[in-house]
Amino acid sequence: MHIQTPRSGTRAEFRRAMIVEDHPLFCDALAMTLQAVAGIEQVDHADRLAAAVEMIEAGVTPDVIVLDLNLPDVNGLDGLMRLRLAAPSLPIVVVSSIDEPRVIRSAILAGAAGFVPKHSRRELFRAAFAAIARGEVFVPESNGEALAEGNGMSAQDEAIRRLSQLTRQQAKILEQICEGKMNKQIAFDLSIAETTVKAHVTAIMRKLGVYSRTQAVLIAREAQATGPLPETWRNG
Repeated sequence: MHIQTPRSGTRAEFRRAMIVEDHPLFCDALAMTLQAVAGIEQVDHADRLAAAVEMIEAGVTPDVIVLDLNLPDVNGLDGLMRLRLAAPSLPIVVVSSIDEPRVIRSAILAGAAGFVPKHSRRELFRAAFAAIARGEVFVPESNGEALAEGNGMSAQDEAIRRLSQLTRQQAKILEQICEGKMNKQIAFDLSIAETTVKAHVTAIMRKLGVYSRTQAVLIAREAQATGPLPETWRNG
């Protein structure tokens, strides 16, 4: 299932990929698949989300990131959301063994450029990367109901959608707000002016559609809640 996005009309060139996956054998197999079907020439590996973020901050510049949702240092969508903040301009393709519609929908809402189940054949990977290169969001046809209009969004889906609009700095400030810190302390911790913090807080509340810091914290907690997600997510 291909969904047009504003990038449509341009075609990305994928030559270098970063695979964030903690299972060495699957990581190697995935690298070979991407080299065979997607034109990937160079592959960087990270077995932890923290390692992937460090590589990006150190200047590693892949054309596309392939992410497993379940990593030793993160679980569920938290890794995807943190990676989106670290590399906002890069397409992220989620490859997971959990392919339930609500998981796919949540991943796309959190900013993934595509979703491919781990058990997929090479042809599906080929189709996914071709669609994403054209500026489309990709999910398999068999899971198209994940984004169907009548499928409805849960409270967690809506919270994820709102949080995905924040910039990296705004996300850092929201994390501090969730820890109960006031603007002065946040400014000190992040080495920025208190007036800058106030401006960011205003922007955060506008993007989240809330009118108080308490409501912003509730949105953040809703997005991190694991209740609505499948129990098998932890093994994905």
